Amino acid sequence: MLRMKVPRYFRVFIASLVLLFVSSFAAAQGDPDPNSPSPVLMRVPGAKRVLAVDGNGVRINPSSPNIESFPPNSRVAIFVQNIATMPGEGASAFRVYGEDARGRSYKFPVVEVRSVKAQVKTYAVIFDLRDEIGYWDAPQFGDILLRVTWRGMTSDRARLGYGETGGLLKDDVVPFSQMLAFRPIRAAGSRARNGALNHPEYVGYRWSGDRARFLEQAAFGPNPALDARIRRIGIRTWMAEQFEAQYPTFPYPNQPLKPSNQPDDCDGDQTSTPDVPATCYRDTYSMYQIQTWNKKEALYGDNQLRHRVAWALSQIWVTSGKDIQQSRHMVEYHKILTNNAFGNYRTLMKQMTLSPTMGDYLDMVRSSKNNPNENYAREIMQLFTIGLFMLNQDGTPQLDGSGFPIPTYDQETVNNMTKVLTGWQFCNQVSSCPNLAVGAVNYIDPMLLNNGSTTLSQNRHDLTAKTLLVYPGSSTTDVAACGNCTTMANINTYANASLDQAIDNIFWHPNLGPFVSKILIQQLVTSDPTQAYISRAAAAFNNNGAGVRGDMKAVIRAILLDPEARGDAKTDPNFGKLREPFQFAANFVRSFGVRSADTLGQSDGYFMGRREYTGMGQLPFQSPTVFNYYPPGYVIPGTALLGPEFALMTTGTAIQRANFVNRFTYTTTGSPAIPVPVSVSNPNSPSGTSLDFSDLQALSAADPTGNDLVDELDRRMMHSTMSPQMKSTILTAVTAVTQSATPTSSQTLSRVQQAIYLVATSSQYQVQR
Repeated sequence: MLRMKVPRYFRVFIASLVLLFVSSFAAAQGDPDPNSPSPVLMRVPGAKRVLAVDGNGVRINPSSPNIESFPPNSRVAIFVQNIATMPGEGASAFRVYGEDARGRSYKFPVVEVRSVKAQVKTYAVIFDLRDEIGYWDAPQFGDILLRVTWRGMTSDRARLGYGETGGLLKDDVVPFSQMLAFRPIRAAGSRARNGALNHPEYVGYRWSGDRARFLEQAAFGPNPALDARIRRIGIRTWMAEQFEAQYPTFPYPNQPLKPSNQPDDCDGDQTSTPDVPATCYRDTYSMYQIQTWNKKEALYGDNQLRHRVAWALSQIWVTSGKDIQQSRHMVEYHKILTNNAFGNYRTLMKQMTLSPTMGDYLDMVRSSKNNPNENYAREIMQLFTIGLFMLNQDGTPQLDGSGFPIPTYDQETVNNMTKVLTGWQFCNQVSSCPNLAVGAVNYIDPMLLNNGSTTLSQNRHDLTAKTLLVYPGSSTTDVAACGNCTTMANINTYANASLDQAIDNIFWHPNLGPFVSKILIQQLVTSDPTQAYISRAAAAFNNNGAGVRGDMKAVIRAILLDPEARGDAKTDPNFGKLREPFQFAANFVRSFGVRSADTLGQSDGYFMGRREYTGMGQLPFQSPTVFNYYPPGYVIPGTALLGPEFALMTTGTAIQRANFVNRFTYTTTGSPAIPVPVSVSNPNSPSGTSLDFSDLQALSAADPTGNDLVDELDRRMMHSTMSPQMKSTILTAVTAVTQSATPTSSQTLSRVQQAIYLVATSSQYQVQR
């Protein structure tokens, strides 16, 4: 067997992605964005030590005697300035990290934050000197470097003795808060008004970095038209437009339902002549149509927000083309996601429960009173709504008297929920199913109880009593046995009422808000949100301000407008999320005028085939299991950081990410050279996709130093956060490409390709911040 030796470059590449979350980059000096202040640690005057006092005192203030070192497990109070908290914002909004002389990072649990009397607004941050996760052994005795984070912003680091002072610890050469570089770019002609930058109505107007960050969170990446729109009307107005905008921009694929057993004659004309269209099998019995449609909608769709939220929801309510046979089946499932992305979560729960695609995937369509199947009953609770353990509103687990998490449900609950969900089948009654297709299973109409039968002997629904979820405040936990089920009409009434009762029972569970909100934050903004952020989003889920629970518009607003999400840049290296492959691909190509391979129009959504996404670990609509492509609770090894997408990051997938960029960037054809990664023959093959680098070639031609080119890529791809080290490295590589005084198209293209490849494959770009 041949073995490929993995280049050291790729091992370093993977490590650098993780280090982006847990270590630092040398970076430029720069004034912080006024609407994202960094916390400032108070220090011992004239020393490199943090000002620290005993955290057990009733009166804690900076004038208390300073303590240079604390024994392990001590309660410590340190002081921060330059911030102003919102009402109710306390310990769960702050994090304290330490790093010892071995370079190991620790997270210390914050137990309280209080305002203290001082000449300048000052807060005491009180924490326990113990590692919250316990991945490593305890820190080495001696000095550690301590920092505080708040809303994605970090303080500089100062020394604190762990057990004792001294040791081999090295101080930061560059202040830690400046190690992730950013240079706020003010909108042309704008002037600050009193308080404008801190006023929520002005979020997104002036700061180009925040607009770009927002469009990575709320859309599939910025492009000039979207950026200009938000610069003109602001984030809030744009979101209001999106809530009302038409969807989809491109009609859903409408391939007719076909028999489950693939016939020799796909088009059904009963002849031996070739099928019309010749692509009948591909379009019917694979995920090709919905995959290419999904990419077109991401690349060009007008309602970017709905499509982005639907993509996030598809990673909660998972089905997969590995088990679902036809693209049309998946289309109908996706319609439920998009129809409810701005609706109510309770409606989503009900419609997805009766979805024939979900019913097939998790076996509810085959579950009967005599042969119950618990798959859907278990997963609707565990994965889609409330999770395994009781949660506080901030997403932290509730613990019993012994310190163990309290289970949300037990096997008996699963058994009873399974009974409620028995009896539904594919809708195949002519009188009740408008989309019934002869010879094909109906994956369009919702599942029908007992397939509409009127014969008592054909009843498949369990009529016995059931006990549902029991939790504080629950009032609909018991489903009585059916006492008057002497006709199928009565059975139908009873079963549908029982289903609604079960859906309500789950919907009103206190876990629902924090469980769903946390995953949506992870999908849209940052992998490891603070408890305070989760709590604010969950509060919006629980009550939209008008007494409505589950209002998705309110949740989306809360997530995307939260101060932890907004700001021109985030200085905490732990903030953000690894771009998952689909997002990574869409963000990248949208940056460069993505178009068809022949350059004459829009891409048809075909990139380079299945190998691109399978190689990167995420083939859309073909999740490996119901647990999604990666678990939301995945912790990056060796850290205390949640980083779900890092579960996909291996040496192999890192190579495929680089290969993806390479194929789109370097494959060219024609004179002058035009990037065309896909060359296929029409009409029965996809035409493919290419990128437009012409504006960048013009920059390269006009500036032989390469600075304008790299600065433009920094602005366009990284919202002006490229570190000086990175820029210097890329400039060296770009200027090494020969470009004459009167450069040719080939010369400028070579420089542009070199620059794009190096930026797009860098660890700094791979992480959405």
